[in-house]
Amino acid sequence: MKILVVEDNERVARFVTRGLREAGHTVDHADNGRDGLFLAASEPHDVIIMDRMLPGNIDGLAIIEALRKSGNRTPILILSALNDVDERIRGLRSGGDDYLTKPFAFGELLARVDALARRSGDGDAQRTLQVADLRMDLLSRRVTRGSRAITLQPREFRLLEYLMRHANQVVTRTMLLEAVWDYNFDPQTNVVDVHISKLRQKIELDSERPLVRTVRNAGYMLSDHE
Repeated sequence: MKILVVEDNERVARFVTRGLREAGHTVDHADNGRDGLFLAASEPHDVIIMDRMLPGNIDGLAIIEALRKSGNRTPILILSALNDVDERIRGLRSGGDDYLTKPFAFGELLARVDALARRSGDGDAQRTLQVADLRMDLLSRRVTRGSRAITLQPREFRLLEYLMRHANQVVTRTMLLEAVWDYNFDPQTNVVDVHISKLRQKIELDSERPLVRTVRNAGYMLSDHE
């Protein structure tokens, strides 16, 4: 899944984003309300994790109310240190779908995110990505090529998900490093090329049509076009 985390506390944000990525999800992060609102309004996400208190003039509830007024129905999990009943009610009535108080166990947060994604999956298109006969179920985390099941490691799953979300577009190595490896590697590293090679071996057997294309001096493209 593609998840947006809006959290200004660096330690909490690092804890949550790292855990979600290790679980195989693609994560965007904003550390203030203005950027959080922009990302939530301009990029499609399966779930948003929203801190209640944010620096500046736009707090979490203001973002939620703005999104709901615009027709955005992405499931939102509110994170907050405000744990009294009135605050939880206020958060849910503002348009939040769930409310988790700090401190929290990551396992519970992940379970709540999965539950929100399941409840919002009112159509097959919302839970699956498909390019040609390559199909990815974002909830069950099952990948198939035709009738053949493909087993991927979490990092491979995130890499393929990013390529499928940007199908027929050139993605650079820098884009992949930022989205899949979270800026943690030197841009000169060959880690992207190594993982692309392994991914190709899994999704392209000898008799199957190639889908992952190398774009010289640019990057890669997942495409079903010749």
